[in-house]
Amino acid sequence: MSARIALHVTPKSGRDEIVGWRGGELSVRVSAPPEDGKANAAVCKLVAKRLGVAKSTVRVVRGDTSRHKTLEIDTLSEEELAAVLGGAS
Repeated sequence: MSARIALHVTPKSGRDEIVGWRGGELSVRVSAPPEDGKANAAVCKLVAKRLGVAKSTVRVVRGDTSRHKTLEIDTLSEEELAAVLGGAS
């Protein structure tokens, strides 16, 4: 069981936060810079905390160097993910 979610990431922001849905992507801001995977790690940590799952179950599967990313969460189904984060508008 795993779920995928599309994100739009803004690195070097003032704080780490999940902003909300922007089209079909969840908008996320992180304070980490986009170098050496720091922003990706911060995104995974933030999303894992919001979903209540371990950091190790969240990973970037598409868009390592892009603002547009796809995350995969191993321990949640698509329905569980939608229940916590809501749906794309």
